[in-house]
Amino acid sequence: MTWKIERVEGADLDLGEVLEVYRASGLGERRPIDDTERFSAMLRNANLVVVCRVEGRLVGIARSVSDFSYVTYLSDIAVVRDHQRSGIGRALIDGTRREAPGAKIVLLSAPAATEYYPHIGFTQHNSAWVLNP
Repeated sequence: MTWKIERVEGADLDLGEVLEVYRASGLGERRPIDDTERFSAMLRNANLVVVCRVEGRLVGIARSVSDFSYVTYLSDIAVVRDHQRSGIGRALIDGTRREAPGAKIVLLSAPAATEYYPHIGFTQHNSAWVLNP
């Protein structure tokens, strides 16, 4: 299988195609995919979006907010289930890192993925805090 990793503008992505990736990856269970106005704003306002396509089909996305100097907050990483465990997630993270090579990457892991991130070099940080709206 050959895939293509590239940086794109979130606003230029087809919303339906992106929503399908979120649904097919399982991440849609924890994101406001039924609120298309809010979800569209999430895509439009992320300033670092890296995608993966296989034969033209969108199969993965990494959506981040970065200052490109100190920190990149990797908000979402989603790979459709039939392409998980193939290296695409790691390639999306590598693509994100290439765009901001001097910045550390910070993310909040989905519960099912907590074992994945240490495997690819992340270290756990025990003082993250969340203030919900």
